[in-house]
Amino acid sequence: MNYFRFITTVSAARKVSPIRLLTELMQKSPPSLISLAGGAPNPNLFPFKRATVAIGHGTAVEIGEDLMKRALQYSASAGIPELVSWLKDFQRHLHNPPTANYRPEQGQMEVCVTTGSQEGLCKVFEMLINPGDNILLDAPTYSGTLAALRPLGCNIINVPSDQHGIIPKALNEILSTWSSDDVKNRSQHLPKFLYTIPNGCNPTGNSLTTERKKEIYQLARKYDFLIIEDDPYYFLQFEKPWAPTFLSMDVDGRVIRTDSFSKILSSGLRIGFLTGPKPLIDRVVLHIQVSTMHTSTFTQIMISQLLQQWGEKGFLEHIDRVVEFYRTQRDAMLIAADKWLKDLAEWYPPAAGMFLWIKIKGVSDTQQLIMEKALQKEVLLVPGGAFNIDSSKPSSYVRASFSLSSPAQMDLAFKRLADLIKEAL
Repeated sequence: MNYFRFITTVSAARKVSPIRLLTELMQKSPPSLISLAGGAPNPNLFPFKRATVAIGHGTAVEIGEDLMKRALQYSASAGIPELVSWLKDFQRHLHNPPTANYRPEQGQMEVCVTTGSQEGLCKVFEMLINPGDNILLDAPTYSGTLAALRPLGCNIINVPSDQHGIIPKALNEILSTWSSDDVKNRSQHLPKFLYTIPNGCNPTGNSLTTERKKEIYQLARKYDFLIIEDDPYYFLQFEKPWAPTFLSMDVDGRVIRTDSFSKILSSGLRIGFLTGPKPLIDRVVLHIQVSTMHTSTFTQIMISQLLQQWGEKGFLEHIDRVVEFYRTQRDAMLIAADKWLKDLAEWYPPAAGMFLWIKIKGVSDTQQLIMEKALQKEVLLVPGGAFNIDSSKPSSYVRASFSLSSPAQMDLAFKRLADLIKEAL
């Protein structure tokens, strides 16, 4: 893989921060080292001394005085070593990526911690996109992704999808507009990457099938584009075995994967992680060095202590408990939808995630219906237009979340929505 052709001139110009490098060297040095180099504050003056965090399934996480000093101090930009090591082992065991044993320059699998997967995504976009670049995605998609992409001046090409995700035949038709000479000469007009949320897509709830992933990966090889596998709902798949990931198929080192703890451990701790070819992950880390510097050391230590205590087995058992809750919530929403909306709307049961994507019959655009009239009925959903590449384009869809409301609240909400739709028709 020629990674240099994918990165922007800004990303290519990034150099290692000498101060950040010294910080990381100092943290690896023996206690006998006398350092006059660092600009770190003296942790003895920090007012926070120790913490005990009670855990739902397990013993409390104890952060004593020595660990607290470290938790409140600067740390490595790629993540604290013990967390990065745990995550690398976990990704190997879970996805068995072919790139795990490649040489670094070949695209060896690398992991870095980010302040939520959103930071990772934004930095990946800024690493790859020059104004005028072509990129592929399947809309409707996560509004945060669209908001991050629009200011970068890229041409967003929408790939048709259905309840099973991206349609490979439609993707192939789009890509066939580029000639074999374009591919051979690595034309700058070739799409840089395909972005997709493969499981429980926000907002549609769509999940890509294994066969489609294989077809899409082969198209990525043929037309030499990267795949950004944004998978925050991977751990919220309702049926096992979980679907194989693009990362597990990545023989070339062309997949950048984002994972998040937000849906399964905490959204407020802001811990995500990127997995991908080392030459590209290293570029992201260079950007982190001069922006956030690193994800909060305290939250990393808190998560790391929990994962060390649980081990992979305990972590996956926790995920099973989370999935059971969301599966029950989904089923309750489907019951309420079938009771009140059967003749007024259409939907597909989501196989993952926390959203139901509802098409309102006879309503060409839900924007006014939701933003004005729904509030009067004391029910709130998200109008579908928010997830379109062009947010002003009419949409007959709404997104309903089943993460927070009780079954009784879902039932009442859909009754109110049904009344609202009847009034609008």
